Amino acid sequence: MLRQIIGQSEAHKDDKRVEAAPTPAPVAERAPILSAAPAPAASPQRVHSAPIMTSSKNVLSNDVEIKGSIKFSHDLIIDGKIEGEVISDGSLTVGENALIKGEVKTRSVIIFGKVEGNITVSERCELKSNAILVGDIAAGTLSIEEGATFMGQSQVGKKADSKPAGGLNLGPKP
Repeated sequence: MLRQIIGQSEAHKDDKRVEAAPTPAPVAERAPILSAAPAPAASPQRVHSAPIMTSSKNVLSNDVEIKGSIKFSHDLIIDGKIEGEVISDGSLTVGENALIKGEVKTRSVIIFGKVEGNITVSERCELKSNAILVGDIAAGTLSIEEGATFMGQSQVGKKADSKPAGGLNLGPKP
């Protein structure tokens, strides 16, 4: 009798196994279930926190002070204090809070703040209404708005980018 009970229980277990086993679903129905499975906890997803640059303009804000040369490739907006050379093939914007003490050699420059030093640009130099420039300018074109202060000499035209402004040559001619 014990064998019958053991035999019946094993038979019922087999029945339960057959009944409990799900019938396989068609492949088309299984795909969404597999893709919806959560990722394992051991490999967390990485979130990239780096900002996406939509513009090639760089900014030095008004709390930045630099002593030394600055070289850049694209566009730069300076609203802080710089003591030294600013050199670039790009465009420079000197903000209204900015103070640059040194030479500026760029493709173009727009000045809203103060520059104490010579400026050499291959294209355009703009002095906006509150700009203060104490130094010489050599530029392809020059624009000075009413209210700007400019103390120095200017050399404007195509040859402006080949020589520094000022026109003084203290050394022997080559």
